[in-house]
Amino acid sequence: MIDVRDLVKVYGEGEGSFAALRGLSFSVAKGELVSIMGPSGCGKSTLLNVLGLMDRPTSGAYLFDGQRVEHLGDWGRTRLRREKIGFVFQAFNLLPRMSALQNVCLPMGYAGVPRPERLERGQELLVRVGLGGKAARTPLELSGGERQRVGIARALANRPVLLMADEPTGNLDSRTAMEILDLFCSLHAETMTILLVTHDKAVAARSQRTLHIMDGRVVSPNP
Repeated sequence: MIDVRDLVKVYGEGEGSFAALRGLSFSVAKGELVSIMGPSGCGKSTLLNVLGLMDRPTSGAYLFDGQRVEHLGDWGRTRLRREKIGFVFQAFNLLPRMSALQNVCLPMGYAGVPRPERLERGQELLVRVGLGGKAARTPLELSGGERQRVGIARALANRPVLLMADEPTGNLDSRTAMEILDLFCSLHAETMTILLVTHDKAVAARSQRTLHIMDGRVVSPNP
């Protein structure tokens, strides 16, 4: 699913430049659940942005789902993100005045899915994440765990082949965090490929493999 070789990301130029990624090389197989861990400032978020096609590497090769993507134009990157990658965020990033169902349906609208199909699939996804009875509620009427469930349902809206999550349990209490992690594990059991950035060792322990990042490099285990 993911194969990166000698990935470098440099911000700025000259003496003021900063290398956030310094030659990372690793692979993630289809169907794997992999965690990425490391201290603040080690390059985790930059790596997620590059892997999620929201930023471009300065150099290196990136093969995503069998396609070289590091040199894709803006439209090609946007299309792949929309069609193949689902994102889950620590801060949920839900639109507060929209209902849970409307938030889940939003990516399908951008993809041109007809409204009846959007509504049907949106409701199915809310049932899938345990919120079938709360489709009409806004994020302000939901708990933190429920908001994250809506975020996961939204990430699944366009049937992605890869689910990427940036600290998805970071804003949750320990019990709710484990419930969300259980949901990720159930999705993984259905052969979903999942990449989790986390500081939580309990989250990493449920993954098949953990990549440790330090100073923009993979330091362990064998990538």
